[in-house]
Amino acid sequence: MSFPVTRLRRMRRSESLRSLVRETHLTPTNFIYPLFVCPGERVRKEVSSMPGVFNLSVDEAAKEAKEAKALGLGGIILFGLPEKKDEIATGAWAEDGIVQRATRAIKQEVRDLVVIGDVCLCEYMSHGHCGIVEKKKHNPSAASSQQGGTAAQPAAEPEYEIVNDPSLDILTKTAVSQARAGMDVIAPSDMMDGRVAAIRKGLDQSGFGNTPILSYAAKFASGFYGPFREAADSAPQFGDRRSYQMDGANVREAMREIQQDIDEGADMIMVKPAMPYLDVIAEARRRFDLPLAAYQVSGEYAMMQAAIQKGWLDRNRVILESLTSIRRAGAEMILTYFAKEAAKLL
Repeated sequence: MSFPVTRLRRMRRSESLRSLVRETHLTPTNFIYPLFVCPGERVRKEVSSMPGVFNLSVDEAAKEAKEAKALGLGGIILFGLPEKKDEIATGAWAEDGIVQRATRAIKQEVRDLVVIGDVCLCEYMSHGHCGIVEKKKHNPSAASSQQGGTAAQPAAEPEYEIVNDPSLDILTKTAVSQARAGMDVIAPSDMMDGRVAAIRKGLDQSGFGNTPILSYAAKFASGFYGPFREAADSAPQFGDRRSYQMDGANVREAMREIQQDIDEGADMIMVKPAMPYLDVIAEARRRFDLPLAAYQVSGEYAMMQAAIQKGWLDRNRVILESLTSIRRAGAEMILTYFAKEAAKLL
């Protein structure tokens, strides 16, 4: 029935009534807290573009993990800053790599906290890309067909490419190395085709058949990653990542990416970034039954922090409102730099 018999405001009159009929609920277990682990001891260096986020030595990361557990967070995810980089990402899969050392230390402190390993190569590659780089063979006719060129001055064809299949071996070695160190969940974020199948096979053959894979299944080439590249020292030294990360205009292709990863053995799926892609999260939730994660990325965090520090936004309200929007869209797990603050607010 319509007004005046139906008055929707009746159930908004008090917080207790609003809470009673609230459709979307946040709990600390929804949150996964990203940590950036670096060499050294007692290192706690704030990332200038991400207030409240730090590069942490292994001992400091273990302290953060203990606090995450005490706050009831769903887990943490580790990113590594190696002591040195090369063109085959040795630091990513070395048994004494920074993430591997951090995993062992954290598991000694808080054995039952879920620790997730980001499996990507950009932090460990000297060139900053997520796979092996090879120089292209020169093709004089190709340059004139590139977009952005003119008859007078055609756009230059990139002289390099990030090659897919040779990168799978390194990604698999990295995943197995992390699992051997005690990682609970493996999360490939590189966006190479076939990486989930390769990693699943490698884990199974190495005795880690029960280690689940959380795939960054729909990871978009986004302008919201800038502060992360400072935090992880992972900016590409040339070009960009658009040849392997997704075009932000494509929803149907995102569904194909997710389906392919599921077919290859992914146990959980992720959409990244979160807030600019809420429609993708919602569509993924509608189509797929797997546990669904979303990453509230560094640019989202930095943008909100800047407005909060200016006094333009109410800190507590926008933190919870932003996370509720992601949860409402359908994500059960939210990777967020606000995890600790949100848990305390809740």
